[in-house]
Amino acid sequence: MLVPEMAVSSVKSLYWEVFPPMPTRRVYCTPVYHEGQLYVVGGCSETGLPLDTVEVLDVASQTWAPLPALPTARAGATAVSLGKRLLVIGGMDAEQSPLSSVEAYNVDEGKWEKKANLGQPSMGITSVEKEGKVYALGGMGSDTSPQALVRVYDIAKDQWQPLPSMPTPRYGASSFLRGNKIYVLGGRQGKLPITAFEAFDLEVKSWTRFPCIPSRRAFASCAMTDKCFFSLGGLQQPGPHNFYSRPHFVSAVEVYDTELGIWNKPTRASRMREKRADFVAGYLGGRVIAAGGLGNQPSPLASVESFNPVKKRWEYLAPLPNPRCSCAGLQTPHMLFLIGGVAQGPSNAVEALCLRESV
Repeated sequence: MLVPEMAVSSVKSLYWEVFPPMPTRRVYCTPVYHEGQLYVVGGCSETGLPLDTVEVLDVASQTWAPLPALPTARAGATAVSLGKRLLVIGGMDAEQSPLSSVEAYNVDEGKWEKKANLGQPSMGITSVEKEGKVYALGGMGSDTSPQALVRVYDIAKDQWQPLPSMPTPRYGASSFLRGNKIYVLGGRQGKLPITAFEAFDLEVKSWTRFPCIPSRRAFASCAMTDKCFFSLGGLQQPGPHNFYSRPHFVSAVEVYDTELGIWNKPTRASRMREKRADFVAGYLGGRVIAAGGLGNQPSPLASVESFNPVKKRWEYLAPLPNPRCSCAGLQTPHMLFLIGGVAQGPSNAVEALCLRESV
């Protein structure tokens, strides 16, 4: 029998920690985790306008504190932690136009400073930090067209440099860092979901295309494990041959095996227990997690499930204490945070699925 690289934790070792609600309800906010502090930046308020609000949760003491406001109110930004700074990049302003501005919060000094802007306004960027450099990939420009732009930020020089563009322009993609490569999956061009799967090699500065995600699904979620990439759920668009079908929620699970270089043939058993879209996915305790989202019922889903790679099937976990969709997800080694999102309107709920330390 093959021993999995990571021991799979039992269902009982994963539990929900419910934090005090955020002072401000919001959706499309940007979370950053730094040294036990969860920073929540911007987002959309109940009126639908971008916020300049910044709040920080001390995870250990479970207390919230307000921080100085963002110089530029924004929703749908991307952000990374760079040493003692939080770098907030792009997003959307009150006129629903993309922003090129970049702002950094200095944790020690407790203040914001403007940084070199992106050059092109952009929302829906995906970003990755490696060795003090920030890589910003894709986005949607002012003319609403998807971008293939890749830029790298050097904080010492306060400078953005262009890198080779992605083969496929897109915004709202999922990106994962593994070794010297940034893997980019999915995303959108306008309303069309993208199936492209590409990787940028940081050493040789070039792109490789991998086989596309087998099926086209909007509002799907992705996760990376030690050996695989998962594309989960979403809203399946009817094919051109079918005029009567409406978009429908699916429980699809498509898995790319990095060692074989192929998408495994899906089996009935590998499907999620629930059809869902617009949910948070992650990887905790050797399990791929799918939490909340929208499915075939009027209100958001409470159900949470996890893929057991030994039994090769999905198992239910404790349900989400505050059922919702459109959450901002944030993964740390031992926690998967769900922040804000939508219940009836924008939510102020913050929870984390946690891994019990084995005794």
